[in-house]
Amino acid sequence: MEGFVKFNCHWSQSGPVISDEQFEIINYWREVLFNMDLIGAYENGVGFGNISMRTGPGNQFIITGSSTGEIPELEPGHYVKVVSFNIDDNAVQCFGPLKASSESLTHAAIYLSDPGTNAVVHVHALDLWSELIHKVPTTNPGMDYGTTGLAKDILRIFREPEVYEKRIIVMAGDRAGILTFGHDMDEAVGVLMQYIRK
Repeated sequence: MEGFVKFNCHWSQSGPVISDEQFEIINYWREVLFNMDLIGAYENGVGFGNISMRTGPGNQFIITGSSTGEIPELEPGHYVKVVSFNIDDNAVQCFGPLKASSESLTHAAIYLSDPGTNAVVHVHALDLWSELIHKVPTTNPGMDYGTTGLAKDILRIFREPEVYEKRIIVMAGDRAGILTFGHDMDEAVGVLMQYIRK
């Protein structure tokens, strides 16, 4: 879930940090996922789901800002750049108009584990989650969303070859939470759509 920043967020407030080209790609797919109710907000107002893409070499990435899940159409000011992170210290350094999503460390763990991944999608889909849990790479149920434990568990999962083949992770400690990833945003979303259609 979003809306609760559990990590140490070292945030430098700034204007928009996303290029027109990056915004066009990431926001197109974010809108598709929102319209499919895979990103959004629950009745209690807590948002869920987010989307990110690597920016250039290294592990910096653009991600949706905290508490943006319920907004139907995002603007450039709703995206944040994560410039560094430390999983052991549960810390993220970011800049942009908003603080980074509470799931930033989870995305960071994927970028750190697989240099070939340039896009990560986190959605909530309870039926798919129930169908896939423990059938595809699945995190430890004791690891709650947005925590160091979950990020470290992602690193563990990437030591197994299956995750590279399937490109999907079920978050057992985040009811309905699913991650997909790919070389680009088209592939990251495409993996998700293939599982939804099965």
